[in-house]
Amino acid sequence: MINLLKIEWLKIKSYTGFILLSSFFALGVLTTNYIVYAFKKNVIDKVEGSQLLFSGSPFDFDAVWKTVSYYGGYFLMLPALLMVILISNEYSYKTHRQNIIDGWSRFEFLKVKLGLALVFALASTLVIVLTALLFGAFSGTAFSVNGFANVGYFFLKALTYNLVAILISILVKKSGVAIALFFIYTIFENGVSLLLFFLAIKLKKDSNLDLGNIGNYLPMNASDGLLTSPFEQFQGMAKSVLPTDYNMLVLAFALVYVIVFYLWSRNRILKSDL
Repeated sequence: MINLLKIEWLKIKSYTGFILLSSFFALGVLTTNYIVYAFKKNVIDKVEGSQLLFSGSPFDFDAVWKTVSYYGGYFLMLPALLMVILISNEYSYKTHRQNIIDGWSRFEFLKVKLGLALVFALASTLVIVLTALLFGAFSGTAFSVNGFANVGYFFLKALTYNLVAILISILVKKSGVAIALFFIYTIFENGVSLLLFFLAIKLKKDSNLDLGNIGNYLPMNASDGLLTSPFEQFQGMAKSVLPTDYNMLVLAFALVYVIVFYLWSRNRILKSDL
């Protein structure tokens, strides 16, 4: 497996798309969290009575893991997009056929792409950890791992996005169509998730039936729903009308979807025409 990943690295290390998207991801995570930090410090903290809503800063060490993971999650489309480009290019330029002619099995071709998805997810998570350490250090508060589970949720979200990218690329094969479908599906699922969220509120209000945020039970939104806003004080005011957060159920859905994406991709690779 290591040897296969080394071959992949030789393919992508000088690829402009890889360099640009990786750089945009790291810069986006850092910049967005700095904007939130500056807004909290220079705008919210200047408002009289704001301390009644906000106890401490979302970048204090006991909160920074959650904050950076949440805002960093908005940029996970970039490594997933890179996965779509890399895999669909394999089909466009027939290099997947050449790999198999050279002795790779179909499963080895999939295995190295799954390994790449895992590496991208780990690298993205490392960026989150380093960014959180940076902001936490500048906060002047004592080191804490409180909320570090959110980094794990971020990794799960990153892996989910990458696996969805692999599946769509394998199903569609054509680069432009795969990219378009990836974005269209993401937008569509987010729209459906929002409608289901409002439905969950209505069910709780009208029938006293609390099913949780059922929008978070969808494939990509399951991992999304595990990362919650660091400014939950505002949501706390509306807890009586909002559906309950069944985090363990959402986590179970997210893990099941990871397995489904893997099995679906594996089945497609093994049975489809090259």
